[in-house]
Amino acid sequence: METIVFLDHGTIPAHISIPRPTFCHQWHQHATTTPSQVIERLQLATIAITNKVVLNSQVLAKLPQLKFIAIAATGTNNVDLDYCRSHNIKVANIQGYATRSVPEHVIAMIFALKRNLAGYQQDIANGEWQHQQQFCFFTHSITDVAGSTLRIMGKGSLGQAVATVAKALGMNVLFAEHAGATQCRDGYHPFEQVLREADIISLHCPLTPTTKNMIAAPQLALMKSSAIIINTSRGGLINEQALVDVLLSCQIAGAGIDVFTTEPALPSNPLIAHCQLPNLILTPHVAWGSDSAIQTLVNQLIDNINSFHQGTHKNQL
Repeated sequence: METIVFLDHGTIPAHISIPRPTFCHQWHQHATTTPSQVIERLQLATIAITNKVVLNSQVLAKLPQLKFIAIAATGTNNVDLDYCRSHNIKVANIQGYATRSVPEHVIAMIFALKRNLAGYQQDIANGEWQHQQQFCFFTHSITDVAGSTLRIMGKGSLGQAVATVAKALGMNVLFAEHAGATQCRDGYHPFEQVLREADIISLHCPLTPTTKNMIAAPQLALMKSSAIIINTSRGGLINEQALVDVLLSCQIAGAGIDVFTTEPALPSNPLIAHCQLPNLILTPHVAWGSDSAIQTLVNQLIDNINSFHQGTHKNQL
């Protein structure tokens, strides 16, 4: 009998129904798990489920019973995949489940920033409309989404889904080649050229040692002053202090951020410290989280576990 332990069940909203695996098993779940609790809770587990709890080599080395890790997300940076491969621990993640939810969140942020909705909301709250004594007022630039140049970094399922919606809205969409690449693949454009030409940049890349801080002060300096940047992928892709610096100096027009280097973000995080900026929209890592997307995620999670037990290896890495 398999022993299944879900380490951070609280990452799934309570109103979402999680089916159970079809084979005989014991199921244990914990709303949250701290680093000091991981080894104890997984000591007898043959299958571990984690969304964001870190399973590194030091932890995995102390879990001799573990045979399979089911990641309840697409990102895999919280699991040491090299260790798992060398010690025959199978790993599977969730794939293609948020191809409606994430693009809609990206597009919502684009519209909000291009039309400066947060800025106008703040102005009304501060009495600016009454002060202006006009039927309307223009304290912030309003620019069209249709006709904008959208450059996407990452051509996986989410990047392509964003591209499909953006094209339907009349945006000109191109994909960026990897930073530092000497040649461009078909359908891609040079990284620095993308930074210089984009009206909108949307990030859809995994967080790896080569992509960490891929957008920092030098890259932000290349962007147009009218450009905006959206990150619904991983927080470490953008240097947060550098981003705040260019927003404060109006070197770029705005940013929409759904992901942070540490989550939940600390009060000392420069983005949190400047959350009242009118050209900055922050959301708490929820771009993926429409009800339909989360239900798809948990269904696929259990399918991955059933597949491992059957030996068919769905979504294994």
